[in-house]
Amino acid sequence: MNVGVIGASGYAGGELLRLLTNHPKFNLSYISAGSNSGELISSIHPHLSNFADMKFEATDTSLINKCELVFLALPHGESAKLISQIDEKIKIVDLGADYRLASKESWQRYYSGEHAGKWVYGLPEIVGSAQISKENRVANPGCYATAISLAIAPMIEFIDASDLVVVAASGTTGAGRSAKIDLLGSEVMNSMSVYKFGGVHQHTPEIEECLTQWSGAEVKLSFTPMLAPMPRGILATVSGKSIKSVSIERIRQTYEKFYQNSSFVSLLPVGQMPKTSSVGGSNNVQIQVALDEHTQRIVVSSVIDNLGKGAAGQAIQNANLICGFNEDLGLSSLAVR
Repeated sequence: MNVGVIGASGYAGGELLRLLTNHPKFNLSYISAGSNSGELISSIHPHLSNFADMKFEATDTSLINKCELVFLALPHGESAKLISQIDEKIKIVDLGADYRLASKESWQRYYSGEHAGKWVYGLPEIVGSAQISKENRVANPGCYATAISLAIAPMIEFIDASDLVVVAASGTTGAGRSAKIDLLGSEVMNSMSVYKFGGVHQHTPEIEECLTQWSGAEVKLSFTPMLAPMPRGILATVSGKSIKSVSIERIRQTYEKFYQNSSFVSLLPVGQMPKTSSVGGSNNVQIQVALDEHTQRIVVSSVIDNLGKGAAGQAIQNANLICGFNEDLGLSSLAVR
């Protein structure tokens, strides 16, 4: 299939190019980057040596319409501007937020501009691979939303889902490639910081929407994000108040059963803790669970690569599904350290 990547100069766009290089069914035929058009791809992504003589093209809908599948790796609000000009028969995976939320009110509160609408939410382990396979266009989840939702879903039957507390740390690539003083190496190295303090992070409504629709329970969470001094990775820790007597053995059994058919999500052995370095460069998710008997709260930690399962890897997983392929096609099961 001829495939296009729009917005390929960003971190997620570069990761798409890396992963698509070895995909057996997807042929990269169009690579665009608006402000970087005409520049060598390797000047922005020097690790992609196989693109050494190729340049980013300008974003042109006539060229997009020559593709069979397109990945949109654009800033929030930009995808919706292109959609009306893209042929309806072309399959699309949007890595931005434009089509993640059903609620117009949530969009207006957490984002800006006009609400574009809702596509199927591309979190296969919760929404269902079969459901996504029926669609032509998919809204790829946010990176934090992926790590947090996968940590929460199996425990909903045991907890008060309206009282979830989340603390999660992300690497700096999660903030995008734009130059910002607080993301300079001198500011980030040897330091951790909280940002979007007080429950205002834009991934909160998509987590609540996804899990509420899936479970039927009212899901609400207090989410505090942190910036970690590393390029990539997310470590999320979630806790929920138990509403029934449950043992740690039962909790572990529930998580194992929930993800038993997943190619990418695994529950770690007792005593082994999630580490971002264990999932780097992969589409994998590692989870550990605990029962805090002092407060009767279930505690779950999960790790993902924010550019992998949190962006490009999951986008390819979704593309595989809507194109009729196995969802793990072209996605290595091993991390890189």
